[in-house]
Amino acid sequence: MSSALATPAAHPGPPPPRPVIGPGTRPPLDRARDSVVSGVSAGLAQHLGVGVGSIRALFVVLTLVAGVGPLLYLWFWALVPRRPGPAAPTRQAPVAWILAAAATAALPILFAVLAIEARDAWMSRSFSPTLLAVVAFVTVLATTAGCWAELVDRRDIDRGGRHTVTVRTVAAGILIVVLLAMLPRVDSDGLVALPDLALPVAGVLALGGAFLAGRWRDLSGERVRRIREEQRSAMAAHLHDSVLQTLALIQNTAGASSEAARIARAQERELRAWLFDGEAHPDSDLVSDLRDYAAALELDYAVRIDVVSAGLSAEQASGELAAAAREAMLNAARHAGGDVSVYIEGGAHGVDVYVRDRGPGFDVTAIPDDRLGVRESVIGRMRRAGGSASVRTAASGGTEVHLHVGGPGDARG
Repeated sequence: MSSALATPAAHPGPPPPRPVIGPGTRPPLDRARDSVVSGVSAGLAQHLGVGVGSIRALFVVLTLVAGVGPLLYLWFWALVPRRPGPAAPTRQAPVAWILAAAATAALPILFAVLAIEARDAWMSRSFSPTLLAVVAFVTVLATTAGCWAELVDRRDIDRGGRHTVTVRTVAAGILIVVLLAMLPRVDSDGLVALPDLALPVAGVLALGGAFLAGRWRDLSGERVRRIREEQRSAMAAHLHDSVLQTLALIQNTAGASSEAARIARAQERELRAWLFDGEAHPDSDLVSDLRDYAAALELDYAVRIDVVSAGLSAEQASGELAAAAREAMLNAARHAGGDVSVYIEGGAHGVDVYVRDRGPGFDVTAIPDDRLGVRESVIGRMRRAGGSASVRTAASGGTEVHLHVGGPGDARG
């Protein structure tokens, strides 16, 4: 029972280490997740055992000599896989802005060619390979910048949606400028300016297609997430009616101090975390940290700890409040046992943590001077952090430790 239920709660660990490369063995051909553009040149250099500068120079030479450099680069980009890892791919170079800046810098060249050809009426009404080449150059740069921002940079968390919208707007503006500059060349039948007009129009359509593709990808991802949540909810309902109720019955029957109750409690906590919490947050807050600590204490002591929170708090698990709360929970588990409740309340006045147990209780003033656990680890720590801590023992038994850290709107300070 224990091994079967522990499996769903296990989170994926770090990626497996790369195989050790022996003498005479080439490393695998893959692309690093942190790259300048796409990681193609660095991956090829590592695989072939040469400098990355040599690979980049080779792509430049192939582009100048036969024009196959970009095609070969795209071919490697499409077929060479990313190196396995949990982190999302990141790119150091602002490729979209570089392309947009190059397209903007080429606009004066376009206007200069138009001005030269406008001097001759016959040339302005005839097909111009030079003008077509400049229009194609500007259009390709602007279109690639917009599509790159929409299809590549949009998945980069370091750039985000605002970057995508800005680059797409700049790219569309450049294409519209090119299109307006070509309109005066339209003659009576429009055939002369047709190639010059078709390129920026195709660029605008490509930007629109990239935008629609991005929206379709977002909708597909949302649909997949919704289906997973529905499956998780259905499984949670089924397990709640069977496994979770069985675990709760074991705890109530065996008692909090028994080994069976501790194991059942741990399994219930893991199963609930897998069913209802979803993916773990990268930054641990106070509530998550205390819940994890409670689960660890339940495995080491005959205790059952319930952690409840109310209100919103940005208090992090690395703060003094969390350290003092963990110490209070440890004391309750070690000396009281049984059922322990932890209540966390956050608001404008600050954050309060209450740790209550049902043990025999104790008097703080009666603690010997050489015993510094509660006096320094809880009360002293909170005082040094600018907060407060109090220990109260009820007449019927049980101890309550109250920890408080003031917020911006706290008037108790």
